Amino acid sequence: MKILFFKEGKKMLSKGKKIFILVSMVVLLVVTGYLNVALNKNDNEEQTTTTSANFFTTCRADKISSRNYQIEIYDSIIKTSKDQEEIKKATEKKAEIAAKIESEMVLEGLIAATGYEDVIVTSTDNVMNVFVKTASGLTGDEVAKILSIITNQAKVLATNVKITSIG
Repeated sequence: MKILFFKEGKKMLSKGKKIFILVSMVVLLVVTGYLNVALNKNDNEEQTTTTSANFFTTCRADKISSRNYQIEIYDSIIKTSKDQEEIKKATEKKAEIAAKIESEMVLEGLIAATGYEDVIVTSTDNVMNVFVKTASGLTGDEVAKILSIITNQAKVLATNVKITSIG
């Protein structure tokens, strides 16, 4: 059985033509890269006006994606591991993530209930970050109210809470 990849008798491309095609492809690739950088630069300048609107959406999506990825890793360990100690640790870490998610949601709800359009709370170890959407920034009283909610509900020190106003 004979398999033909090219028509018999048809001349192959000459070495010069092959080089010309290869160089043309490289030039097209370089031009495409340059246009991509140039056009993205213009897009970035236009997008600075909508940063605050997109910040909350992006941050929330990133937080959810990150947590889901962590949970998937621990689920994988639980399903595939034969070491009971490793399974136990993975189960505990998964429960910690679930508790952190619930705590952050409660805090976001409590802060939003005081009259803010959008709120995101993130926590790492003993540090809490609070992002609040406000048109005119936060007053000292507003910061104190948010700080009170966080310290009372999450049982963290006030020095470990960072509150940021996003306008």
